[in-house]
Amino acid sequence: MLHTKIICTIGPASDSPEVLENLADAGMNVARLNFSHGTHDSHRNIVEKIRLLNTNREFPVAILLDTKGPEIRTGDQHMKLITGTQVRVVSDPELKDERHLFVDYPHLTEQLGQGNHILLDSGLVKLEILENHGDSLACRVLDGGTITPKRHVNLPGISVKLPGITLSDRKDLEFALEENVDVVALSFLRNRDTVLEVREMFRERGEQIKLIAKIENQEGVDNLEEIIQVTDGIMVARGDLGIEIDMEELPQIQRKIAYLCAKYGKRLIVATQMLESMMENPVPTRAEITDIANAVFEQSDAIMLSGETSTGKYPVRCVETLVRIARRTEVHPGVQFTENLIQEDGPEENQGKGRQMLAAAATKIARQLKVPGMLVITRKGRGATKMANLRVRGIPIFAFTESEKTISTLMLLRGVYPYLLKFDEDPELTIQNALRLLKKKQDMPSGISIVVVADIMTGEGYVNCLQVRTLPED
Repeated sequence: MLHTKIICTIGPASDSPEVLENLADAGMNVARLNFSHGTHDSHRNIVEKIRLLNTNREFPVAILLDTKGPEIRTGDQHMKLITGTQVRVVSDPELKDERHLFVDYPHLTEQLGQGNHILLDSGLVKLEILENHGDSLACRVLDGGTITPKRHVNLPGISVKLPGITLSDRKDLEFALEENVDVVALSFLRNRDTVLEVREMFRERGEQIKLIAKIENQEGVDNLEEIIQVTDGIMVARGDLGIEIDMEELPQIQRKIAYLCAKYGKRLIVATQMLESMMENPVPTRAEITDIANAVFEQSDAIMLSGETSTGKYPVRCVETLVRIARRTEVHPGVQFTENLIQEDGPEENQGKGRQMLAAAATKIARQLKVPGMLVITRKGRGATKMANLRVRGIPIFAFTESEKTISTLMLLRGVYPYLLKFDEDPELTIQNALRLLKKKQDMPSGISIVVVADIMTGEGYVNCLQVRTLPED
């Protein structure tokens, strides 16, 4: 079974029931809703289609809501900027006219000056600031192009004075709660405070939605280690990140994030332009193939498609391509950053001490016995998460839970495949039922060994333990 999970952004090219089913059949594990586009009604419609799709699938497709985040954009103008010419940039709406380029960031002239750069339209157009006139910035056009309305603006090296959660984001987070999505990705995250604020918002409502921090700017990179300790995972959002920092630093930062996710036991998602050429072409470039293989080699939990599946010509073929490359790459050992995994219990571990160490022992035994899988009994997914943190090659983790919510959130974890099972009051009966279900679902023969991590009843109550069991006879 493929260990690397696949996230697909859903849009006009993929939002029909037929294409959604084809994507899931091809290997989609998580459907991403990009809230930079669409409306709540359009996204709700997609959620309903995915929930209907899941009623007939062995493993569900999880739902990830990606917030718009704080952003800066140009105005409503169409403006042609010619390389070598000069242009005035303003942020005061009163100064907006056809001669000045408007940017909707009120602190523009306060924070930028001579030598700073302004990047427009995903970095395709580049301006250098020559002089700050107080109410405007005189700029030279280094890389020209045509600016259409509402183009994205990046200010490299500038710590922007924008709220971590915008009013629009708050409405979208309410949507996440109403629709009970599985994962929320927080865009343009700059520090840990935003994660803690959203986590508290969800906790007050009794929801355990997983939070992924998108690292997209220099401030996020600078605060990476403090962010990673309070979030459930990191998305390497290489689009804006590759604009905000020097391009040659991007591979180093991706590798650093992979290392820290392995160290702290957090999910790793690599995103943006994985198969950009397949927006128009039926086959990928050789560089894209190597890029995908590198993300798998870094033992990512998931790799993500954006425009390739939302608006591209070949959404299903893109997923099939990812699966082919990932499957071939997973044959070989990855970077082994998990050697640095912190084994001690975190402050949130108020019960089941030593879970990570127990998981490490289970995976070691599983490798030595060459078992076809590991089985974990888990209620909220913690046990399965500890197993997934080890990023074991070639041995899938079958998680059994009685919570439908837990099943969906586990779909993001590397190598984890969850099943719904009603737990018995007797833990031993629960294990026996799980073994029977696993044998049936995975068509495994009787008598083979399976490593099991589950609770057992002792004189002191329930205790998490490691066992080697055999699959029962029919």
